[in-house]
Amino acid sequence: MMRPVNASLDEHLPSDHRLSKVYRVGAGLTGLLLVAFGILGLIDRIGFFDTGGDTVLALNTNGALSVLSICIGLLLFIGMVIGGTFASTLNIVLGVLFIASGFVNLALLDTGMNFLAFHIPNVLFSFVVGVMLMWFGMYGRVGSALPHDNPYWRARHPEQAAREQRARTSASASGRPPVGRPA
Repeated sequence: MMRPVNASLDEHLPSDHRLSKVYRVGAGLTGLLLVAFGILGLIDRIGFFDTGGDTVLALNTNGALSVLSICIGLLLFIGMVIGGTFASTLNIVLGVLFIASGFVNLALLDTGMNFLAFHIPNVLFSFVVGVMLMWFGMYGRVGSALPHDNPYWRARHPEQAAREQRARTSASASGRPPVGRPA
């Protein structure tokens, strides 16, 4: 009997699973980049909503964007510390928000509503960081060819995972190699 694929992204991941390292590294590196950008923007003492074209690390910035970058960077550091499914989900959500921000700020370029002083490099940076965060967050969680030892695959295919586990258990009890594995 075929069942619909459960595409929920909040499946349980053991905190010590090797996928957690990918989520943590992604959150930590991106958070470090954002905090550094924000701190450099604040050091320059740029006006909070100034749209005068001050740049830090080749990106336009102002005080509001610097503070926002620091806050998001710290949130990513929290995700790095917690790890596991939380870090993965946080990466995915913030990745989507970065991409949405890129589109919104693209629409606001050259208008009086451009409070974060975005220019085209900022929009491109937003898109790149968004895709990068989504990749880090979805790594090992989604795909058509996840390995059968992946906890997300097992959660989405519990009956087949149970059959494979029984086959491994009975094979190891009888001293035979598991089905499909060479001796």
